Amino acid sequence: MSKTPFEVSRLAEADVDAVQSLARTVWQATYPALISQAQIDTMLAARYAAPSVREQLESPRDAWWVARQDGRVVAFAHAQATPPDCKLDKLYVDPTRQRSGIGAALMDTVVAWARTQQATRLWLQVNRGNAQAIRAYEKYGFRIVEARVFDIGQGFVMDDYILEKAL
Repeated sequence: MSKTPFEVSRLAEADVDAVQSLARTVWQATYPALISQAQIDTMLAARYAAPSVREQLESPRDAWWVARQDGRVVAFAHAQATPPDCKLDKLYVDPTRQRSGIGAALMDTVVAWARTQQATRLWLQVNRGNAQAIRAYEKYGFRIVEARVFDIGQGFVMDDYILEKAL
């Protein structure tokens, strides 16, 4: 794990490819024990398609951030505000850089932004089997409020917990 400083900033269009690459790295390290490779590939293609990310960059209700360390993107987050709620849609840190404060810095950034959007609740979905992420979110003050299965099409489902925290 690198001890060099990191910097959090808004995602620039030039960083979209780096986010796509990092998403694949993180998902391949995290999800094969939880969902099929076919579902991983399908979800990555849908959630990180460059045109979709670029469209979100133009939306006032969406915000993306990246964390850079050693000259490269090592983490990212995406949130969507629909006051009084804000959804933390994505927060991923390179597996070799986890537990170094980068995720916490991104979380603080998301919370601050959500408050500027007049959100009073931050919520997210996490795979029920992703114990490491659940523990991290609980450390950040989230609590499990619901368990749901979402049909996402093509024969795939997301078996998730809904977590929330008051802002």
